[in-house]
Amino acid sequence: MSRKKSVEEYQKTKSFRFWRWLSGSKDPYVGEVEMKPQKEPVYSEEISQERMQEKLELQEKVYDVEQNPLLRLFRRVYAISAVLFCIILAGVLLYMVAYLPPTGEADKAVNNEVPARYIENGLQETGAVNIVTGMILDYRAFDTFGESNVLFTATTTVLILLHVRKKKVEKKRKEDRENGLEEEDDRMYEPQDDPILQACASILVPIIILFGVYVILNGHLSPGGGFSGGAIVGAGLILYLSAFGFEKTEKMFTEKTYKYVSFGALTTYCLAKSYSFFTGANHLESHIPLGTPGAILSSGLILILNICVGLVVACTMYTFYVMFRKGDF
Repeated sequence: MSRKKSVEEYQKTKSFRFWRWLSGSKDPYVGEVEMKPQKEPVYSEEISQERMQEKLELQEKVYDVEQNPLLRLFRRVYAISAVLFCIILAGVLLYMVAYLPPTGEADKAVNNEVPARYIENGLQETGAVNIVTGMILDYRAFDTFGESNVLFTATTTVLILLHVRKKKVEKKRKEDRENGLEEEDDRMYEPQDDPILQACASILVPIIILFGVYVILNGHLSPGGGFSGGAIVGAGLILYLSAFGFEKTEKMFTEKTYKYVSFGALTTYCLAKSYSFFTGANHLESHIPLGTPGAILSSGLILILNICVGLVVACTMYTFYVMFRKGDF
């Protein structure tokens, strides 16, 4: 029987540091990177005047558009080159289009064994009535997993670049109040109290989110799936935020919510499809029933993968909107 670790021992483990990073409770750079305050440079009067003169000369010779003949010539050549490039590109494209095979021709390059396999055996091998969903979440599921990771990476990059630290904002507000300055107006982040917008949102948001869930869950039975359904759910969250503001929205969706949902969805997708891929590549029985085609619980893992993709897309849309609008959840 294993011995229960104490709090001090547990805090030294990698799992504790990993979950602390995932929850955002500790900045990994605080206390780990040497930081020294920069000293203000001191310049003599002669150096200051010399640099001012260089700045004036640069302004006159380079940025003076009206008096700089080289810059005027460059702009003319650039405009003419751009027009010629567009004309040549359009001509090349039209010339190549003339050599494309007619639509439906038997010898067309796309009419090979791959689409024939999808169409003829897709329902039997994937169990999905929607052939497109069966293709992207079964035959090409790892491509779709890569696309989902691209969304996650893009959102993480936006979080890093546009994140507004609350401590700095609160410190600035405190300094402004102490100096007798007016506090920054946060109404730019919040919607006005519009009763028409809020009444419409109260009716439409539940319908939009329920429809998005329906599109995700029925992606293997009808047109739709995780990408389109997740976009609908994300639009519903954005409408709710625009109507009721950040204070109410943060009760159900915060930065931690995004981290847990996205990480859980991508991990579930990876584990589920890795198992399916391993068993298929090694000719092992996966024991994952395909179910009855047309039933909601059918198509093997496609239903689960659709849910994972829908969660990632919904979180990505909402996070992009929040970060570009406010810089924080």
